[in-house]
This record gives sequence, structure tokens and C-alpha cells, in this order.
Amino acid sequence: MELIGFSASVIMGLSLGLIGGGGSILTVPILVYLFGVDPVASTAYSLFVVGLTSLVGSVSHFKKGNVDLKTAFIFGLPAIISVYSVRKFLVPAIPDTIMTIGSVTVTKSLFVMVLFATLMLLASISMIRKPKKKEEGEETEMKYKYLIILAEGLLVGGITGLVGAGGGFLIIPALVLMAGLPMKKAVGTSLLIIAMKSLIGFTGDLSGALIIDYKFMLIFSAFAIVGIFTGSYLTKFIPNEKLKPVFGYFVLVMGFYILGKELLF
Repeated sequence: MELIGFSASVIMGLSLGLIGGGGSILTVPILVYLFGVDPVASTAYSLFVVGLTSLVGSVSHFKKGNVDLKTAFIFGLPAIISVYSVRKFLVPAIPDTIMTIGSVTVTKSLFVMVLFATLMLLASISMIRKPKKKEEGEETEMKYKYLIILAEGLLVGGITGLVGAGGGFLIIPALVLMAGLPMKKAVGTSLLIIAMKSLIGFTGDLSGALIIDYKFMLIFSAFAIVGIFTGSYLTKFIPNEKLKPVFGYFVLVMGFYILGKELLF
């Protein structure tokens, strides 16, 4: 099972390298179902793994000039504040038993996994849907919608803090539509934002009661980094437009599987 789990971590990194997002949505299910990590603890592990992997991936994009530092700061600052606050204050405050509906007890772990599965379904739709094609020669004017970008940063940071996913499927469209970035720059900038908010969000768990297995977390991250390097290399030969919908359908199936497993079985 561990062999399958580490292989899956490579695939997670591979998808980040190939399509610039979406891969982090697999980290928590891999940790929970293949390694038996507690769902709440797995969101903390995921923040570190996703943050470190995205940071490594953003370096190559930065060298190619595909990272907009101004946009990363405008979007990233509220996201960092939000994710850190959620990990530091909100997650520890959620009781182990949230409510009881008839014979069904809604636990903290169940809440996290159902919320995560819902996020997976939303992410899959974003990946499956075909982007609008620009007319040839058309360029996007760089107009910053500051208030909307700040609000989006707070929202994505809060979601990241709760479920441990990077939120690239939310960040990339926001950067394209609200900051006017071309797709390549949006992908590179998104990786830097994900890295910053995930790693700083992870520090919110350090002063809590959570026991962290650093050795396992670093080994898992190493496999994911191998995947992101491989994915970045393969982008020279494989267009991400073709891979994204296929991966989206896979995430869709996984989302329904988690909902079924947590609510029905």
C-alpha cells in the first residue's frame, strides 16, 4: 500500500508540473486512504507537501519569466493571512463531534472529507470545461480589480486552510480574468502563491497539539518533487489542454468515490 501511495505522490507532482494545478487535490485522499493518516492531520501534511512541491515548480517558471511578482503579492498576502488564521484558530476550535442528525454523527473528520470531496467535484468541473478561445492577435489589457482579487485571496486561503489543497483551479481563472495575466504567467504565478500560502499556513499547526512525522512528510514530498520535475519536462512534448480534461474526469470520479465512502459505507 505504501508503494502505491508513493507512486501516487509522483502522479500528484506530475499533474502539477503538466497542468499547473489540480494535483494537490489528490494529496489528502492519498494520505488518508493509502497511508492511513487522520483526515485532519492529513490537511496539515498536505499543506507542507503542496507548498514545497509548488515552490520547486515555481522556480523553473520564474526563470522563464512566467511569474508576476506584483500579482503574487496582491493575491498572496490576503490568502496567507486567511490560511494561517484558519489553521491557527479555526481548525483547532472545531469540535471532534460537530452535530448529530438522527443516527448520523457528523465528526470533524467526516466534515473535512465531505468538504474536500465537494471541492474535488468543483475542481473537476473547472478542469473539464473548455476555456474560451481568444481571437488571434487579441491581447488582454492588464487591469487589476483589486477588491475582487483581495476577496478571492481571502476565500482561497480559507479553503486551503480547511482542506489542505492549494486551490490552483480557483487561482488560475482569477489571475486570468481579474489580473489580465496570460495563461502561462497565471500558471507560474499560481504556483508561487500556492507555495507561499501553503507553507506559511502549515506553520499555523506547529504550535498546536498535532504530532507531525517529519521524516514521512519529507519522503512523500521528495516523490512529489520528482513528479513535478518530470511533468515540467514533459510539457515540451505534451500540450496541457489535452491532459487537463482527462485529469478532470479522474478527479470527478475520485470526488464521488470519497462522498460514497464517507456517507454511504
